Amino acid sequence: MPSGFWSVFLLLSLAACREVVSPSIDAPENLRFRLQPSGDPDMPSGVVLEWDAVPDADLSEYRVYSRPTSSGNFDRRGSTTSPTFHDAGVPDLDYYVTAVDDRNRESDESNVVRVDGNGLRLPRPDALSSVSLDGAIHLVWTDNAFAARPTGFRAYRLYSTSYDLDLDVCGASWVFEGTTVSPQFLATNLANGVPRCFAVSAESVEGFESVWSPVRADTPRPDARNVLVYAYEADPLRSGFRFWEDLNSDGSAAAGELGRVLDGNRTDVDFWVFRDVDDRVFLVPERAGTTLALYDDEPVADLTSIDVAPGIAAFSRTAIEAVPGYGYVFQMLPGGTFPRYGAIRVTHVSRDYLIFDWSFQTDPGNPELRVGGGVNLYQGGVTVVQE
Repeated sequence: MPSGFWSVFLLLSLAACREVVSPSIDAPENLRFRLQPSGDPDMPSGVVLEWDAVPDADLSEYRVYSRPTSSGNFDRRGSTTSPTFHDAGVPDLDYYVTAVDDRNRESDESNVVRVDGNGLRLPRPDALSSVSLDGAIHLVWTDNAFAARPTGFRAYRLYSTSYDLDLDVCGASWVFEGTTVSPQFLATNLANGVPRCFAVSAESVEGFESVWSPVRADTPRPDARNVLVYAYEADPLRSGFRFWEDLNSDGSAAAGELGRVLDGNRTDVDFWVFRDVDDRVFLVPERAGTTLALYDDEPVADLTSIDVAPGIAAFSRTAIEAVPGYGYVFQMLPGGTFPRYGAIRVTHVSRDYLIFDWSFQTDPGNPELRVGGGVNLYQGGVTVVQE
């Protein structure tokens, strides 16, 4: 045949080959990642890749490629039909994704993401403190991780383990307690008298976990100080508080009937805790004959600063907002001739609970609410008689 025929045939064949290998489907866009923290900043439990779905009816699957080092070759990691991919274990360094149509033709590469924490990992919380509660520990830490990169902050992560008080050693088996976006956390359902160690880390929006804070050891215990009562809207069964109930023949409160956290639905609690639509928390008098007064217009330094109950005109059945540092006095007259008085000093308020110290005057009609002057005061778990 003429040489020109073969030239045309060769050109057509090359064109056909280019059509076969040429991408016929758009490449995925906006590839991004989020690590899955494990508690060890250097050993995440996996990475989740996400990208914008390719809107093509001929789409068959997506293919994921990765490489462990910046100089290595990309290898196929796996495939998926959804615009997400979970790579378990410690992730590779770089990833990209392609789209494949139903004729097995593969698109160009997406953008490459590098799973590198440089500049993304948040600083560890600088300090961690705690408050011992009845069956719980309230933890508070510095908010420096959020302040370092507010737009890159995701949450704080809490961990705990056993603690050997005699050896001053934390256990090796740490457990994940939960997450919070605020620099505080309430660890509940803990056994009184059983010490535990706590630590907190900061997680970035990309999933990079910071180094842990300093470790804090604490032990839950029953106490007339640091009493935890929930807002009714958070836990109605633990939203009420009663200073006293029933009397012995000598007029003193019956054993075991001082300072009880009870169901807020009960009508024999002295007060219950209410949260309004603005997340403010209020003390609400409940039991018949119980009234409430704000002790002072300014915060009080300690529970013992609440010395004498206000005059009768200061008391009412009106709810009062609970504010940290302020003192509140309750006047209780459940069918008796002489009133009894109880006081609380609020130490912490959140939208779900409050923590307070409390005292109760067992001498009917006596407005003294601290030790002194020959009166009885139930404080710190015992009844004290001061001559």
